[in-house]
Amino acid sequence: MEDTIRGLAYVLGDDVDTDQIIPAKHLVYSTSDPKERCQYGRLALTGVPEGRRGLPKGDVPFVDPSDPANTRSDFTIIVAGANFGCGSSREHAPLALAEAGVRAVIAESYARIFFRNSVNGGYVIPYETPNRLIEAVATGDELELNAAGDTLVNLTRGAEHKLRPLGDVAPIVEAGGIFEYARRAGML
Repeated sequence: MEDTIRGLAYVLGDDVDTDQIIPAKHLVYSTSDPKERCQYGRLALTGVPEGRRGLPKGDVPFVDPSDPANTRSDFTIIVAGANFGCGSSREHAPLALAEAGVRAVIAESYARIFFRNSVNGGYVIPYETPNRLIEAVATGDELELNAAGDTLVNLTRGAEHKLRPLGDVAPIVEAGGIFEYARRAGML
C-alpha cells in the first residue's frame, strides 16, 4: 500500500449496492482472462440510477461512455455516504472498481461483505470517515489520501479531514490482499 494516493474524487450517496456497482447482467466476463476482466472496469457504477451519479454535481459518468474501448475512469477515489456496498455479496463489485482504476473508497460505513471482499482481494482500500464528507467533497475535486496519517486532504477546497484508522485489516491491505498476507506471514 502506498503512503499517499492522489486523484480525482467521485462522489456517491448512501446505500450504493453491489448491483449498482456492477449490475448482475454484466457478470458474463471471466475474471481470470485479462482481456475480459478489464470489461468490469468499463461497466463499473453503470447501475447507479440517473441523477445519483456524481453527487452533488449531477449526472457525471464514472467511465467515459463515448469510447467503448475505454475501461478506466478518471476518478481514483470514491467518496460515499453510509452503507456502501450493501445488497448481495457480489465479490465482483470491488474488483470492478479496481479494474476501473479506483484505489480507495472513503465511506461513512460499509456493508460487511463488501468491506471484507475489498480487503481480502486487495482491490480497493476501504477507509471509513467519522464525518459526512459527501457534502464537503464534489466530484472532480483533487484529493490526497495520506495512509500514514489517516487523513484526506481536499486540494481543491483546501480542507483536511480525519479518517478512521484501518485497524486490524491494515497488514492485509499493506500486503495487497489476504493471500499475499498469508504468504508473507508463512501461512502458505
